Order: sequence, then C-alpha cells, then structure tokens
Amino acid sequence: MKEFKEQCNQIINNMENVMVGKREVIEDLLTCFLAGGHLLLEDVPGVGKTMLARSLAHSSGAKFKRIQCTPDLLPKDVTGVTVYHQDKGEFEFSPGPIFSQVVVVDEINRATPRTQSGLLECMAEGQVTVDGESRKLPRPFFVIATQNPVDFDGTFPLPEAQLDRFMMKVSVGYPGEGQEVKILHKVRKTHPIEDLGSVVTPEDLKEMKGQVRDVHVEEKVAQYIVDIVAKTRNHSDLKLGVSPRGSIDLYHSTQAKAALKGRDFVIPDDVKELAPSILSHRIILHSASRLRGQKAEGIIKDILQKIPVPIVQEG
Repeated sequence: MKEFKEQCNQIINNMENVMVGKREVIEDLLTCFLAGGHLLLEDVPGVGKTMLARSLAHSSGAKFKRIQCTPDLLPKDVTGVTVYHQDKGEFEFSPGPIFSQVVVVDEINRATPRTQSGLLECMAEGQVTVDGESRKLPRPFFVIATQNPVDFDGTFPLPEAQLDRFMMKVSVGYPGEGQEVKILHKVRKTHPIEDLGSVVTPEDLKEMKGQVRDVHVEEKVAQYIVDIVAKTRNHSDLKLGVSPRGSIDLYHSTQAKAALKGRDFVIPDDVKELAPSILSHRIILHSASRLRGQKAEGIIKDILQKIPVPIVQEG
C-alpha cells in the first residue's frame, strides 16, 4: 500500500495549500470518500466548508458543482428535468447539478423534506430517476452536505433516514491564530484555490476506491465493531441506536483509514478513531438524557471506553 499512501499524501498536501492547518479534517474527508460514503459538514459559516470540497475536486480533476439549498428549491432543480424541444419534435433530458463527481449541497437543512428526500436515491443508489427512467450518475460520486448548527430559522432538520445516508459527520472548526495569519497572507492577491492544480485523476480515485475494499479486517476487529454498535441499541440514554448501515460504514471507513496510513490491514485504533464521527449522528438521545447535558459524541466515546479492545497481530 506504499503507492496508495503516497497518492493520498499528494492529495492531502495539495489540499493543505487551501485548507491551512486542517490536515485531520482533510484526512477524514478523504477517508469518507475512499470508503464510498458521503460527508455531512456541520459548522458555522465562513470556516471553509465549500473550499474543502472544491480543493478535493481541483486536486483530483473531478467535476465540481455546488447546490445552494433554499425553501423554494425543487427536486427537479437538483436532479434535472425532461424538456420538449419543439424544433426537434422530441423530449430531451436536461441534467441537474447532481450530475457531477464532487457535489456540495450547501445548507441542506434549508431545503424542504421533499427536496431532501430527492437526494436519497442519488446518494444511496448512485442514480437518478426522472419520468420513470433511471440514469447513472458519474463515477466517482461524492456528496458533501453542509449545515449551520446555529441558525435554525427557516430550516428543516434532517430526518433519521437522511442522516443515516451520510457515512461521516465532522466539523471544520476555527483556525488557530497563527494559522489564520497564514490564511490572510495566502489570500493577499488571489485565493489559492484559483491556482490549485490536480495531482491525481478521477480514474486514479476510482482505482484507489477499489483497492480500499481489499484491506484485510480480522474477525476480532469485525466483532469489535459489532459490539460497539450493539451497545448503542440497549444503552439507557438512547432512544435509537445505530443501524446495520452504521456498522457497515464503520467497517468500510476503517479499511480506508488503514489504506491511507499505508497498511493493508485494520487495527482496533482505526475503529476507535473513526467511531465518534461515523456513529454519533445516527443515535437519538432520550429527552431526559439531553436535559442532563449528555451529548451523542460523549456517549459513543463512553461506549468505546467500556468495550474491551481486541488484541490483534499486526501484519
């Protein structure tokens, strides 16, 4: 996996030219992408959520589109529409912005539930059905949705079914003071995203995603994942535990994390590192637990401390 790791480092280093001091977030994004999932970014405006997606697209030469969600956005505005051309005397499909390889869905919680559900098929099946005809989306295909956790006026919270479609939920966070000074110098004349070139191709990414599934997961590690997920289903503070899709996503994401680190096998530390961002958004707390100040991520971390870590032979 040496060559795989080198390719990942090329992408990460290239993206760091735009996302200063955010290597961990970039690694999470790349892990999610290589594992075949979709990413939910929850953070305040202006911290670089869209830039994160654009820098991935530029680094890989992938086609990029951005969808700004508003209450009047319709499903057809996302997926596309069939138009009748009078001069040709025939109907022709006009693809929407979802027909791209890296798609940012900005402020997804400002779209209506009808439009949100229109994204379900795209994310889960990699296809769009319009007027009874299914059309495949480009490969690779990666959705990065953003939402603002502060401003709830005019928003429609994502239902559990929609949240469960996102493999990972992360935050970008504010830069440190020293990092922010570097950002100011970088944007003095033009934004670095404008000059960011590609270091791999979309075909390279497709091949890398295929390699991820060859990473070995020992039986003990698979059982460790199942034990963690099972604990969320009978936890006293939780009304809803993690679905089987959550355990599958955690399994695949650990394969991607191991490959990104240059290993062809998963270790328990991969599971522990990824579990909070993979599982926290899939659980629902009891009202009483929320009133006591319990947080989803804290509960997942508490479960990780209580589940025995398996001892595996590395390599």
